[in-house]
Amino acid sequence: MSLYHGRHYLAIPGPSVMPDRVLQAMHQAAPNIYEGALHDMVNGMIPDLKRVAKSSGEVAIYICNGHGTWEASLTNTLSRGDKVLALATGRFVLFWAKMAESLGVEVDLIDFGKSSPVDLDMVAARLKADSEHRYKAIMVTQTDTASTARNDIEALGECIRSTGHPALYMVDSMASLGCEPFEMDRWGVDLMVAGSQKGLMTPPGLGFMFFNQRVIEAREKANMVTPYWDFLPRINPQVFYEYFFGTAPTHHLFGLREALTILLEEEGLEEAWARHAKLSRAVWAAFDAWGQNSSIRLNIKNPKFRSHAVTAISMDAPHATELRRWTEKKAGVTLGIGLGMAERTDPAYHGFFRVAHMGHVNAHMTLGMLAVIDAGLKALNIPHGDGALSAASQVVSEA
Repeated sequence: MSLYHGRHYLAIPGPSVMPDRVLQAMHQAAPNIYEGALHDMVNGMIPDLKRVAKSSGEVAIYICNGHGTWEASLTNTLSRGDKVLALATGRFVLFWAKMAESLGVEVDLIDFGKSSPVDLDMVAARLKADSEHRYKAIMVTQTDTASTARNDIEALGECIRSTGHPALYMVDSMASLGCEPFEMDRWGVDLMVAGSQKGLMTPPGLGFMFFNQRVIEAREKANMVTPYWDFLPRINPQVFYEYFFGTAPTHHLFGLREALTILLEEEGLEEAWARHAKLSRAVWAAFDAWGQNSSIRLNIKNPKFRSHAVTAISMDAPHATELRRWTEKKAGVTLGIGLGMAERTDPAYHGFFRVAHMGHVNAHMTLGMLAVIDAGLKALNIPHGDGALSAASQVVSEA
């Protein structure tokens, strides 16, 4: 017998769970794209997007996924032959760096592995050694969606400034924007990229690039600017279509407007950060309990460096894949695969999975997901410790 039927719960790190109101806002006839209400709505969204990033600078909206925003960040700021410093704490900066290389940019990569944050001392040493200031940009993720390592973007900004290095500070906040604190201006971030499908609770398809005056100045020297990715028309459109270099993504915009209203006006951004922090601690408490006298482990040992949006877990293979399949087929909960921790052809691949707790999630959704995992562990006779649900409930009950 399956208990699958009912409302399915997608606990993967993007696309995240979307509020019914976002979906309902999208369910309407196509609007007039030449004048009227759509123009007013988009003009009003620009300052709200900046509020989410705590930015007084500019934001360009692209019809793309996160990889598209990576390309925009590179082509608008760099020239072929430039050199960048890439700080990898999992999988995604590696992809960003590879894209840079494919465009003719020289990449100096520091790979901190799959279970560690950026080491600030190593970064400072590398920047001080670059006495000629060849690095034109420093690339890092706030949260790596695969490893779920969370970097201290504020501390890294202070580290960069302490060396006096002039490189642009570029941050990928794809998995974290709206889920955990991000203060672009105060932390000294020059450029940040994000997308619609995670903390912003809107379907995949919109990419955002936030940037300051230093980035605008860098664009004047960049020789890789292309018509589509050029941010200048998007931040100062003479006609409405230049926001998007063509037809507006109308229904994504309807959904995003509703999501921003929920996030900023109804819950409040700081309250959303606090909610994600508490729910993440509940998830960690459950897995700490399950991990007693078993192979179940959180990928990031130090809670300070764990994402508040998604958590990566390991266990003896093939139990992770077995558990994912059981929770989806038997109970209607889809967990995330263990992305980038092992090759799909490696038997070890089946010992990793991820649990998302990002976006439109609350206590009963998170506790319900954990209860399903607990049931799956028991049904499959996977060794695990006791008291996980009690531990998670205790975190939720704390003031």
